[in-house]
Amino acid sequence: MPLQYKDYYEILGVPKTATTKEIKAAYRKLARKWHPDVNPTKKKESEEKFKEISEANEVLSDPDKRKRYDTLGPNWQQQAQDYGYAGQGYQPGGDGVHYEFHDIGAEGEGGDFSDFFRTFFSDFSPRGGGSSSRTSSRASSRRGIRGNDAEYGIELTLRDAYGGGARQLTVQTQARCPRCNGTGTLNGKLCHECRGTGTINVTKTLDVTIPRGVRDGQRIRLAGQGGLGFGGGPNGDLYLVVHIAHDPIFERRGDDLYEEHPVSVYSLVLGGETTVPTIGGKIDMKVPALSQNGRVLRIPGKGMPKLGAGGNGDLYVKLMAELPAKPTEKERELWQQLAEMAKAR
Repeated sequence: MPLQYKDYYEILGVPKTATTKEIKAAYRKLARKWHPDVNPTKKKESEEKFKEISEANEVLSDPDKRKRYDTLGPNWQQQAQDYGYAGQGYQPGGDGVHYEFHDIGAEGEGGDFSDFFRTFFSDFSPRGGGSSSRTSSRASSRRGIRGNDAEYGIELTLRDAYGGGARQLTVQTQARCPRCNGTGTLNGKLCHECRGTGTINVTKTLDVTIPRGVRDGQRIRLAGQGGLGFGGGPNGDLYLVVHIAHDPIFERRGDDLYEEHPVSVYSLVLGGETTVPTIGGKIDMKVPALSQNGRVLRIPGKGMPKLGAGGNGDLYVKLMAELPAKPTEKERELWQQLAEMAKAR
């Protein structure tokens, strides 16, 4: 019979401009809907539909196959001739010549997919190190569908990021429906507990280890804590997106910390010591004599822990001159004398 064109974009319900992420999302949604386990009363129809969806995903989620598919265009029949498809009674171009199509066989690439797939994509090497599309298709049906990955924002203080360690986190997530065991159906009817989705919303408490030195925007992966797998497939992963709150004392730049520290004008001129805060506690710091207002001093190793590298960044202290708030008459006289002495130089 004539080779039938497959509109893979229409099958998945996505536009031709769809991203790989959008294609995978559309595939998961449709695969859940048409998985044979969810449609026991429509076994044959669901198997065919599931196979069609899997075939579309096989092509559109693979950059090389998708590139070839997008180049077919309106002359796909001529290209089918070039690839060697004859079919039964199919005469490309009306020239009366039948072309022999060598089926790769039951175990070949695309053996479980349509003639259209085998014609244009059977010469691709199997992805993932050797399994055929037929094997992959049946295995994915047997293993089910992997759950979606999820993201969850986690708020930390700068001191939380400095110390790291274990903490508990309560999140809203999904669990397999106990009534229908995740199939979405019960006795051939839609499960009212989960409304056919196979999942219910639950609150879960997770034990999380915060790495010392974690930065704003970084993600912490919790394997298997994401969306539920379907049909025996593995769960997705949960990614905690770190948001570090503004700190009233320190500014973070990479692994270094910056602080503006008030120092009396007398210490700037004459030198001395001042006590400065660090995240690990207060320390004494020497102020060199004749330091200018705004001078920055570095204290090695008093910054943030270097994530995965060991050691700490540095603390940079900016000296900010602090003038007397209410000078006495005697102090005013001395300041006046200093001013006159400066003019006389």
